[in-house]
Amino acid sequence: MSTQKLILTQEVTGLGSSGDTVEVKGGYARNFLLPRGLAIVATRGAEKQVDSLRRARAAREVRSLEEAQAVAGRLTGLTVRVPARAGAGGRLFGRVTTADVVNAVTAAGGPELDRRRVELPSSIKTTGQHTVTVRVHPEVTASLPIEVVAG
Repeated sequence: MSTQKLILTQEVTGLGSSGDTVEVKGGYARNFLLPRGLAIVATRGAEKQVDSLRRARAAREVRSLEEAQAVAGRLTGLTVRVPARAGAGGRLFGRVTTADVVNAVTAAGGPELDRRRVELPSSIKTTGQHTVTVRVHPEVTASLPIEVVAG
């Protein structure tokens, strides 16, 4: 079981954020992280890139923390309705995805969100009230109540 040392170029849920040096199994690196451009192989030259990534991330985090708190405040006061095709008894044909939630937030007049930052508690397969978590910033999360309606 070989492991490989990588430097993340983007945030990967459950692994780390941009500029972090991580050690992962070879298959995960070779089949997922490297082809998608989420990481680069850790070499001496790459260490210089890590320093620039960390400096850029630190500058972004300082000014984006205030923005993230403002976005979280806008999200908590928002009423979001997600239309979905449903059958008898409120059971959906399919399920509500993170992309559906992002589109509904935008339609309700909310801020632009990245679907990768929206976390569903489990598969939403029924109509009614549900709560979704949005990771606006590494230090700021917001609970977003959504209502799934047949439509």
